[in-house]
Amino acid sequence: MIEKKLTNKKILWITGIAFTFFIALLGFILAKVPGFSHIGQLASAIIIAVTYRQLFGYPEWVRAGITFSTKKLLRLAIILYGLKLNIDVVFRDGLGLLARDVLVIAFAIGAMVLLAKWLKADRNISLLLGVGTGVCGAAAIAAVAPIIKAKDEDTAIGVGIIAMLGTVFAIGYTLLRPILPLLPTDYGIWSGMSLHELAHVAIAAAPAGEDALAIALLAKLGRVFLLVPLCFIFIYFMKRKSKGEDGEQTKIEFPWFLVGFILMSLFGSYVLGHSIPVTDGVMSGISSATTWLLTAAMVGLGLNVSLKDLLDRAMRPLIAVTITSICLSVLVYFIL
Repeated sequence: MIEKKLTNKKILWITGIAFTFFIALLGFILAKVPGFSHIGQLASAIIIAVTYRQLFGYPEWVRAGITFSTKKLLRLAIILYGLKLNIDVVFRDGLGLLARDVLVIAFAIGAMVLLAKWLKADRNISLLLGVGTGVCGAAAIAAVAPIIKAKDEDTAIGVGIIAMLGTVFAIGYTLLRPILPLLPTDYGIWSGMSLHELAHVAIAAAPAGEDALAIALLAKLGRVFLLVPLCFIFIYFMKRKSKGEDGEQTKIEFPWFLVGFILMSLFGSYVLGHSIPVTDGVMSGISSATTWLLTAAMVGLGLNVSLKDLLDRAMRPLIAVTITSICLSVLVYFIL
């Protein structure tokens, strides 16, 4: 009898994981539709997940599998995301950009915190949006969320807003490029230091040529590199914040996935392609797998979003992050 119950639980667990990947597949298909193609698979899947939740409610019968996707697959995706960071390139060619990348991150987070206070916006959502704007979009939000103990729905809201806003800005950059008095490389640096996601940087910089795209991605990689020290700064402040009057501290779970992120970055930078030959096709496959894992995790987060809460709590953070993104673009433009 006990064995049968365990088997049923395992089946439901697997079904829950499969459910998140099914919605991820629907998101992939939706992202092929004109209009949705600009926001990508991740945001499209979140839209479907949120819509499902409003129409049919949370699928309690497969909660265990969905929770696994939300927590474990999310961490695995962040670890694999480390392969996108070539530390060797950052150290060799990007050190000159790192100081400005630090300024970008500090400005984005600081501006969001101040604007959130002024607009009386939700603090956690605003903080996540500040991190996503300053560092690397959804991956940064996903990495910081468990450290600051953000709710799943807050994380999903943050990711959805960043995906939408970053797409709007990326398209806006391509429209502005012909009329701006910038050299292709300067335009690439501007894109890489101010846009939200790696994909947004690629969209904006590619039309300016290969040199512009290369320097744009390098500037963006510097911001990705700074995700790790930023997370440890958040851990430090969360420990200080959680310290009670009796001197005891609430335990902050160490983000071991960040260690995996660093190790994968080192592995991808100094082993793959050097000691271990690897083709572009293999790297592309790993990148696709990372996207699918991250999308499945975001589906789980999206299923926790109440549309009423979304409308009530997301509007002010959206206004704040829009103002911050515009100011960041102007700031980076003048410090080129």
